[in-house]
Amino acid sequence: MKGLAIDYSILLPAILPVAGLVLVLVLDLVNPRLRQVPYAVAALAAIGSAVATVPGLALGGGSTRETFCLTGRTGQAAGGATAAGVDGLPQVCLWQADALGSTLQLAAAVSALVCIALAWPRTRRRRPTDSTREPVETVLLLAALAGTIVVAASRDVGTWLVALELATLPVIALVALSGRRSAVAGATQLLVTSLVSFALLVLGVALWFAATGSPFLTPDAALSSGGAFSAASGAPTSVVFPSVSGGVVALATVLVVAGVGFKLSLVPFHAWTPTAYAGSSVPVATFLATVSKIAALAALLVVLRAVAALGTPALLSIALLASLSMTLGNVMALRQDDVVRLLAWSTVAQAGWVVLPLVSISALGVGASATYLLTYVVATLVAFAVVAVTLRDRPGEGRSIAAYEGLWQRSPWRAGALALALTSLAGLPPGIIGLVGKITALRPVVAEGWVWLTVVAAVNAVIGVAVYLRWLRAVITAPDVVAGAADSEGPGPARVAVARRRPVMVAGLVLASAILVVVSVQPDLLLRLLG
Repeated sequence: MKGLAIDYSILLPAILPVAGLVLVLVLDLVNPRLRQVPYAVAALAAIGSAVATVPGLALGGGSTRETFCLTGRTGQAAGGATAAGVDGLPQVCLWQADALGSTLQLAAAVSALVCIALAWPRTRRRRPTDSTREPVETVLLLAALAGTIVVAASRDVGTWLVALELATLPVIALVALSGRRSAVAGATQLLVTSLVSFALLVLGVALWFAATGSPFLTPDAALSSGGAFSAASGAPTSVVFPSVSGGVVALATVLVVAGVGFKLSLVPFHAWTPTAYAGSSVPVATFLATVSKIAALAALLVVLRAVAALGTPALLSIALLASLSMTLGNVMALRQDDVVRLLAWSTVAQAGWVVLPLVSISALGVGASATYLLTYVVATLVAFAVVAVTLRDRPGEGRSIAAYEGLWQRSPWRAGALALALTSLAGLPPGIIGLVGKITALRPVVAEGWVWLTVVAAVNAVIGVAVYLRWLRAVITAPDVVAGAADSEGPGPARVAVARRRPVMVAGLVLASAILVVVSVQPDLLLRLLG
């Protein structure tokens, strides 16, 4: 190895959440009675991380921001040379952020910011008898955010695996943090599935290394699976025979898809999803439905973008996972009266749409998958934020669909935000971004000639409309009994008391709603961000 080049400005999106969690730990050590300060620090760290991704958003034409670059014989022998380094020697970079990766990082940071706003405590200081939940929760949130950002840019198998688990394990603790029996059950299921997922991912990585002889997840490493010899070292870049190395790479890809399938809530790896969502608090469920899903897809795209260089044919396994997830998720969502469980099964169905374009392992499929994921994330953020605000207004009642009857009369702006979110998830106007996302997701499927999969997707699109219109119907239906003053958002002392109790939570809902409105009015903005 000739040298290691590090550009810390490129690492800022990951450094800031880590710095934020360290600061939270120090502040809690100095003054353990603070409640809102840890959330303020976490919010600033998330904002800083989002701002730090901006330089990467302007990249286009295959340009990347790279750091942790190895230059010299080590990079050359690894079969992952990407550019000329010092003195013309080949170079491989462990951290690469392009427009797509930076957009996923930005989405993760903004989603985490909304989750922090939804979890914001009511009082500033903690009584001696209160639990120390606030600093623990913010540290876990920031740790998971840091893992999500790192996995989107990592290009070596070690960092990729560690970052993906860093994005997962803190969320398990967050689910169990409330201490309720349902929360412990959800965390246990999530832990067991995560362990199985990790085992599949490790096996997939082992097969990748066996086929390519490279620890890097890059197109050059994938191409080395042909068994070519390194000109510099005279050693083969693949440790298996060329005739089988391509099949080993394909098997490694299938195992990675299965491992990430647990984290994406794909059928049949979805069993933990409704239990974990229902058992955790609404902010944690929101984090599971958004940031965790960004981490999972980002990890999958790193591998698929590498194997795309091989011209790999469409994978039947992805087609089956997508069709089963869409169908089961929609059918089960139709039976739910609890809105959190409805959104949990919606996550399963939407996960099928997210991986649907990946039947085409190409730039078109990757871009379409990322587009649909971001569409789902923004709409789901708004839906969960409305649920959180409603639960704060109507504790114990806001989880049922019946609690949203007449919401249009009680709170027109909140009902409008929820209506836009639900129509976006259903792919109906005025949620134009949802319709654009579904069309974009179907393009690679049609291009690959998957007729039966296109029919399954179309049928599920219709069933999905029924799922979300059930909830929307309650929103626009006048209730039989007029809501009392305590639930009103009209003028009066009751409204002032509610506003004082949840201004930050409302700010989170406003932020998520504003983003959804912008991308619905200008859907091409999202497509341009993804390059």
